[in-house]
Amino acid sequence: MEEGITYVGLDAHQETIHAAVLVPGMERAAEDAFSNTPEAIRRWARRLVKQGPGAVQCCYEAGPLGYGLLRELEVLGLACIVVAPSLIPVRPGDRIKTDRRDARKLAELLRAGLLTAVHPPTPEQEAVRDLTRAREAVKRDQVRLRHRLSKFLLRRAVRFTPGRKAWTQAHLEWLRGRRLEHAADQAILDDHLLGLEQIEGRLEALDAKLEAIAQTAPYREPVGWLRCFRGIDTLTALALVAELHDWRRFESPRALMAYLGMVPSESSSGGKEQRGSITKAGNVRLRRLLVEAAWHYRHRPSVSYRLRIRRAGQPSRVIAIADRAQQRLHARYARLQARGKAHNKIVVAVGRELVGFLWATMDPRAAAPAR
Repeated sequence: MEEGITYVGLDAHQETIHAAVLVPGMERAAEDAFSNTPEAIRRWARRLVKQGPGAVQCCYEAGPLGYGLLRELEVLGLACIVVAPSLIPVRPGDRIKTDRRDARKLAELLRAGLLTAVHPPTPEQEAVRDLTRAREAVKRDQVRLRHRLSKFLLRRAVRFTPGRKAWTQAHLEWLRGRRLEHAADQAILDDHLLGLEQIEGRLEALDAKLEAIAQTAPYREPVGWLRCFRGIDTLTALALVAELHDWRRFESPRALMAYLGMVPSESSSGGKEQRGSITKAGNVRLRRLLVEAAWHYRHRPSVSYRLRIRRAGQPSRVIAIADRAQQRLHARYARLQARGKAHNKIVVAVGRELVGFLWATMDPRAAAPAR
């Protein structure tokens, strides 16, 4: 806590904002409520600045409003942070929740230094991040529609040739050539096939846009480095860069592992140590991408033709780290498998170590990943 600073907690919603202002020397916060519009925010900010010459520090919880309020307040000259909701201290016996109480609690915790700030992206970084997320949403739509169509055909006893893979070009041609007995069933099949064609067109368009962005600054260099690793190509690499923004804000690979929720949970007390499954805190999407990449390290270390093409022109330092990752992570996978560990647990453990190699690659301060 610093002297002369006014601390402001904001409970922000789509239509309204409740503010609690803790002026230096006052124990009880002054409360205010106003509309969540640019004009109302400007009027409130002017009133707040007139209250005193000291600095002002605002905060609000990360949520569906994003970082728009943060940028509006910064334009008006007010310092603001966005705090992680999951890391806000909660009293176990507190069963009353209102907007006014939430704003007051934020102001008090901000003054006490008990809040954890979220690292906000720039508007450009946020736009690229949301584009990668939009592509993932379309991919989920494709999977859902494929499942819906396959289960419909299963109920009608229409089956593809046993032993052959589904959703290949041959499978799609087979689907287009099906003629069902009832007109209503044929209409369902035609509608699902049309929906799949539209989704595939959307995916192709989004993939082309993301590929183009990956070739421009400031994404070209970090995406090229990450593509040197087995299991990471352009879309995954761009998603990692867009979601994390700045890898240098993590002081160690362990800090990044904890941020991604890939460290074991722990409940140790009274001389007893008890560790459980991973915490699953932080960014779910990044954790899933890293686990998917980790599956590739069950195979013996090798450099395929495609990986060789991806590595062309990249720094030798990055390629050396990627090769070291292949050797170590495959050995780790084989060692855990020999001990009888479940495959899913092995892959999560390998993914956690993969994070260390990626951190060493992306952070110039690191000479080698943590062991």
